[in-house]
Amino acid sequence: MSDRKRMKVALIGAGGWGRQHARIFQDRADVDFCAIVGRNPAKTKKRADEYGTKFYTDIRQMLDREQPDLVSLCLPNQSHFEATLQVIEAGFPLLVEKPLVFDLKEADILLNEASKRGLFFAINFNHRYAKPVQMAHQAVQSGKLGELTMASWRFGGKGSSDHPHANLIETQCHGFDMLEHLCGPIESVMAEMTDKTGGGFRTMSLTLRFANGAVGSLLGTYDSSYSYPDTHRVELDGTKGRAVIHDTVKRYTYHPLDNELGETWEAGYFNDVDRGFHRTFDKHADALFEALRAGKQPPIHAEAGYRALLLADAAIRSFEQGCRVKV
Repeated sequence: MSDRKRMKVALIGAGGWGRQHARIFQDRADVDFCAIVGRNPAKTKKRADEYGTKFYTDIRQMLDREQPDLVSLCLPNQSHFEATLQVIEAGFPLLVEKPLVFDLKEADILLNEASKRGLFFAINFNHRYAKPVQMAHQAVQSGKLGELTMASWRFGGKGSSDHPHANLIETQCHGFDMLEHLCGPIESVMAEMTDKTGGGFRTMSLTLRFANGAVGSLLGTYDSSYSYPDTHRVELDGTKGRAVIHDTVKRYTYHPLDNELGETWEAGYFNDVDRGFHRTFDKHADALFEALRAGKQPPIHAEAGYRALLLADAAIRSFEQGCRVKV
């Protein structure tokens, strides 16, 4: 590390969600937020000035001059591969945004090159750090739900892309990751998709089978709205009870088997940390920096991004071939 107390962290990407990266790095006392890299000089300088750091428009130049302890990448969804590979080949630990990439061959290259160099390679599946998700995970791990029999994921909003499977790859990757995080490996996929609104297969319905024998479903769309209540809902049913996650951070409910009286968690009046979706990234950052300082593997390795892409690829093949596809 560059300093026993402070890590040098650089950000590649000056866009919307990049603000959350910049906010976290600027606010942490243990981080020296050393640089932002962007494509547009004026925009990048403005963002860097806003967070009191330096700006670059060339990744290689920034890496050579700053020698960061961690590089965080937050780029447009279909522009991840080249910049990520450049950072890996230069030998720097890194955190990337989801999706890892859109192509399995590119994903293989990134993981193989990082592995050859023994790099710390993390991906930001921050949904795992929502309080309701953590409570659901604990309920599963402790046996509170018994043997899982069914799991469902529904997530719908608006989005646009020139990629025909953008929603599946760049947004429902959270669904694949979450379902496997809670329920274990998905064994097979069957898929239906529609392009009735134009702009690719923006809405899909998947049927899933887990290795533990449970079954599940994933519903995803860009033909809805994030303004709707319960736009995100996860249900886990087991032999001893049911757990439900509402809108990722909003509410968690648990009911024991055959019991009308259950338990509900919602953030209290002053609990802005657990109420806010953006704060799930803060919690992930806490775990990430702790692991990096200790020389451990990241809390969510980039391999999870590969796994989500592999499942998306299986869903696409299932839809195109009209059959169940084993993963």
